[in-house]
Amino acid sequence: MKLSQDKHSAFVPNFLLGAAGGIQYLKLKSASSNPRKSQEKCLRAILNYGKDTVYGKQHNFSHILEAKTAGELFARYQEQVKASDYEDFRPYVTRMKNGETDILFQGKPVLYATTSGSTGEPKWIPISEAYLKNIYGKMNKVWLFNFIKNRPKVYEGYIVSIVGKQIEGYTPDGTIYGSVSGFTQKNCPGFVKKLYVSPSEVFDIEDYTARNYVIMRMGIERNTTLVVTANPSTMVEMQKNVDYWYDEYVKDIENGTISDKVDVPEEVRKACAPYLKPNPERAEELRELKKQYGQVLPKHYWPNLQLLTTWKCGNTRIYLDKLEGSFPEGMLHQEFAYFSSECRAGLVLDDSIETVLFPHFHYYEFKKAAEFDDPEAPFYQLDELVEGEQYCPFVTTFSGLYRYNMNDIVEAASPFGKTPRIHMVQKVNGIVTITGEKLYEGQFINAVNQASEAMGLKLNYFTGYADLAESRYDFYYEFEDATVSAEQAGIFTAQVDENLKKSNMEYKAKRDSFRLHSPVAHRLVPNSFAQFKAYILEQTKQDASRFKPNVLAQDELKHDAIKRFAID
Repeated sequence: MKLSQDKHSAFVPNFLLGAAGGIQYLKLKSASSNPRKSQEKCLRAILNYGKDTVYGKQHNFSHILEAKTAGELFARYQEQVKASDYEDFRPYVTRMKNGETDILFQGKPVLYATTSGSTGEPKWIPISEAYLKNIYGKMNKVWLFNFIKNRPKVYEGYIVSIVGKQIEGYTPDGTIYGSVSGFTQKNCPGFVKKLYVSPSEVFDIEDYTARNYVIMRMGIERNTTLVVTANPSTMVEMQKNVDYWYDEYVKDIENGTISDKVDVPEEVRKACAPYLKPNPERAEELRELKKQYGQVLPKHYWPNLQLLTTWKCGNTRIYLDKLEGSFPEGMLHQEFAYFSSECRAGLVLDDSIETVLFPHFHYYEFKKAAEFDDPEAPFYQLDELVEGEQYCPFVTTFSGLYRYNMNDIVEAASPFGKTPRIHMVQKVNGIVTITGEKLYEGQFINAVNQASEAMGLKLNYFTGYADLAESRYDFYYEFEDATVSAEQAGIFTAQVDENLKKSNMEYKAKRDSFRLHSPVAHRLVPNSFAQFKAYILEQTKQDASRFKPNVLAQDELKHDAIKRFAID
């Protein structure tokens, strides 16, 4: 079947999503018309949901709920519950993982999302039934419905959706942990599931080259009109897979097979079998595209693509340059929205980068970014944000996170209704991310110290910087032994890399999937830190007492400066 013939009616998804998503959209619009009232109502609902739990009793939720006004409610909440990081919640989550109920919220989690933490132990983010129903149920329908509003033909073809593995394992009490997006895709409505080019079992493939191969081999065969993946670096890697394996794809499409040259488990091959049949017409089309263009890009193999959604804010912008000119003209590249394992904070509804928040499902507080480290600095309510100002958000959710520090910097933008929208700017100091790995400064320090001890190489100074253009980290060392060679420094960095993979699961995933390249070692001249400091102070005219460089950073000025003192 030729691609031009590979179409179907979008009536069913358009009708059903229009009905379900349209209703929830109107509720979002109504809630956004009075953010203060919506936030009061939301916080009361969350506190009621948690008041009879261990955490709720310890933090006097019932007392907080006795407040007569919104202002009093917010003030009492701040008095009784301190702003927290994940480690404050870990003891409670451990009890939940071992089977205890009514700890952070009513009952037990449906599943846990796992993501990297500041220590070697991952964060286990509990997902309650209420959170799954409201955020990944009701608001997902708004998201899918909104695609139709922006591109009415978006469901006339098929969907390539790239998510995480649904089940990574089980907690001691038998609850699954893994990817929330993988879980929701596997359990999505049947009329949506029919539109995916591949079964959810594809995401169980451990080998990333093989996983990418299967996704793109199956996606290129079909008339794909919607591509969904959080990080644009994924699309960069997918195209690299296309460039390398294109001829193999064509043979597979012609024969209705999946190549034996890639490591795909037998159970995944069986799950894919119903999606496969010989398609010599499409194979011939693809051969002609290669003859015509040489390098075959998405605009060639997906000419009817209506919408691509990825992150476009923060550090991910570097990958957008690599994708420029690759997609069909007229396709909408939509921002994925401010979204993490801990909190799907909102949706982007248009062609901007601004996230429309959910004032009826999350309670949000903000500190000004410039005052983040000041314990006495005030917290601002959602309706108090000023357009153009930068803030650090703290969220309270139906999944047991209370006044949770997101460790992000966001910028307030024009409102949706009367509720300010936001977009991601960057992680706060001490956390660096190139492609979603969220590498903590402490993890880098520990990884270097472990390598130093294991290899017997002492250091006078070390630092690391993100190189966004190359999608890698540059690590700089001043070894105590000045005779350490470039080759030894490279071996040392390989050990640091392995240590980071062990302590940060997101870093390992990004390295294994090639989205993050190997770190590069650089040796520094003797007395490098003093020279580096003097240079920075001279350039910035900064007071020496305020000089507090991060050991790990994303800072082009300082990165350029440290290069001046590198031997290689």
